[in-house]
Amino acid sequence: MPENLKLECMAIGSLPQTSPDVAMDIVERYFSSIPFWAQLTKKSKKEDMMLQFLEGMPSFSVNKDGQVFFDNESDNFYEKLETFFSDWEQITSSISDSMNIELLNNYAITKEYSSTFDGFIELIKLLKPNYAKGQVVGPFTLATSLADNSGLLAIYDETQREIIVKILALKALWQISQIKTANNSTKPIIFLDEPSITQLGTSAFLTISPEVVISMLSEIVQVIKKAGALCAIHCCGKCDWTIAIDAGVDIINLDAYCFAMSLSIFAEKVEKFLQAGGRIAWGIIPTLESSYLEKMTLNDAVKKFKQSVKYLTDKGISEKLIIDHSIVTPSCGAGNLSEELAVKAMRLTKELSEELKNIYKE
Repeated sequence: MPENLKLECMAIGSLPQTSPDVAMDIVERYFSSIPFWAQLTKKSKKEDMMLQFLEGMPSFSVNKDGQVFFDNESDNFYEKLETFFSDWEQITSSISDSMNIELLNNYAITKEYSSTFDGFIELIKLLKPNYAKGQVVGPFTLATSLADNSGLLAIYDETQREIIVKILALKALWQISQIKTANNSTKPIIFLDEPSITQLGTSAFLTISPEVVISMLSEIVQVIKKAGALCAIHCCGKCDWTIAIDAGVDIINLDAYCFAMSLSIFAEKVEKFLQAGGRIAWGIIPTLESSYLEKMTLNDAVKKFKQSVKYLTDKGISEKLIIDHSIVTPSCGAGNLSEELAVKAMRLTKELSEELKNIYKE
């Protein structure tokens, strides 16, 4: 993995702004090295991380109350399913060669579901960055949120799980193709946003084994990597990070402001992950609690980063290994913050990255 990711900064996805132009101006200002497309959930509910990736999914439906569900009782359900799996086979049979872009475009994220993606592509054309970040909701999070007509969650149905995995992989592939078309030398980084993975092993999902989740994740990860992109997993709570590592991701992204110590539980696995070229994206800037962000200074952020790293060095992992494989991010998306605080979070993330580069320069 190229070394120019060392202590670079990235954002997670959502912003509270309602103007796509304003949002992408913020991206250009603070994340020109690794631009991302912003999810503007206050502008439209269709930009919510659950809804945003459902276009083109067979059986995706919305009831009269606005609830999304799997309609597996419709007359043409099996016909749609057959078409979907046929498309999947045709698209993925030549990922590393020449994908069927025309067919892949059937699974695009349209303007109705993302008001900033076009601006993101224009930014890549303008900046020609080494990296650009896209995202999809994680398969476990989506499968534990969607139910069928009878109320059964998709995670408990093998066919529905398979549909979810494949539609998310296609959404990732489409983003990769768009980024590479905008600038072929820009390497895409695709995040799988998995907040619900913290619930794995709790009473709510006792019957779901880690192996099932690893299988779901790894299928998407393999598709992303085969297409020439890097793959990351974001979780903003405590989770079993061995699941993400075993799924084969390149980057693990945690809320280090609140949960940095929990990563050290898996120190042996994390060390091997870093030695193999994996990276930790430290979510140092708090976004889930406004009062923390209001008080935070750059000096506070530096102290929090050093403290987070120390949890791992105390377990015997080399500080140089950690720093060389570290990235800086906010703790989570900033969509629920005020517009002013969201800008502060983005600015502090950029400033922290620059300050750490000075502190840890060779």
